[in-house]
Amino acid sequence: MKDTQYQVTLNFADGVSRSFSVPADTTILDAALAAEMPVLFQCRSGSCSSCIAQLADGEANTRQGASSTLLASEYAAGQRLLCLCQAQSDCTFELGYGSEVGSSVAHEVHAFVDSVERIASNVIRLTLELAEGDWLEFRPGQFMQIEVPGYGVVRSYSPSSTTAELPKLEFLIRLLPGGAMSSYLEEKASNDDVLTLSGPYGAFFLREEKRRSPHIFVAGGTGLAPILSMIDALRQGGGRKPPMLLSFGCAVPDALFCLDDIELRQQWLPTLEARICVDREPRDGLHHGSPVSALREGDVSADTVAYLCGPQPMIDAATARLIELGADPANIFAEQFVASH
Repeated sequence: MKDTQYQVTLNFADGVSRSFSVPADTTILDAALAAEMPVLFQCRSGSCSSCIAQLADGEANTRQGASSTLLASEYAAGQRLLCLCQAQSDCTFELGYGSEVGSSVAHEVHAFVDSVERIASNVIRLTLELAEGDWLEFRPGQFMQIEVPGYGVVRSYSPSSTTAELPKLEFLIRLLPGGAMSSYLEEKASNDDVLTLSGPYGAFFLREEKRRSPHIFVAGGTGLAPILSMIDALRQGGGRKPPMLLSFGCAVPDALFCLDDIELRQQWLPTLEARICVDREPRDGLHHGSPVSALREGDVSADTVAYLCGPQPMIDAATARLIELGADPANIFAEQFVASH
């Protein structure tokens, strides 16, 4: 068994196909990286879903004893996490991104703290500036890992800025009681502190090949960060702008943030409509309910592309609602936002 080799083929969304050999006792991701395949990955332990792929042909199973984030129904439908998956025969996988996407390899950079600004009851805007000589390529929606000074831990955040703003990087960070990053930002951070970042990571990013389609963005809390990056990337790109709908919400009005930024983008982008939502204490101009409940008949067309970022229950509800309204499930992309302590 140990010497058995299988041929695995990866079909990328841009039409490129790449094949490589995988020993039976090796995960497909390990073999793919050894063969320098441009695949997305991050945690390598089955907890982030960055390396998700669709099994199109052949047999490949999650290795025994491994636990993954995939639901049983997703696994039964052929979805696999390549970091946990071993080939049982020659097999083929479909990947939901182009072959050029995974070629931007994550690497480490250093950045100075430029400003720390509280913009809501529990949200801070952290602005960094890359150290001279350091550079970072990322796609709108992807995330970075930031080492928290003095705490020996890393936390993951998506920039709310785009590469057009580099060397500046901007993050929207939710404050959590006793959280490592929260404690650092509230008590210790000062201008010119040097932070270590690595990235980019993640399979949640703006699909350039779909930029002419109508767009729907659903964001809960600081899940707004990657969505702002995507909207700005569409604004900065050439050509006619697609119709865009942003449905953004927080629990109460005091928790809302970046409303001026959203309004400014509506002035820059006549095709952008924003619906601001609160679960409780609604005021004039705010939708009473979740960002999902603000979605209605007529918002979705057959070619609509949707990006969802927020807590998992919101993502599940938004996915179901969009499909109910006529969206193609293949055009719905989501990033579960998990608050880290």
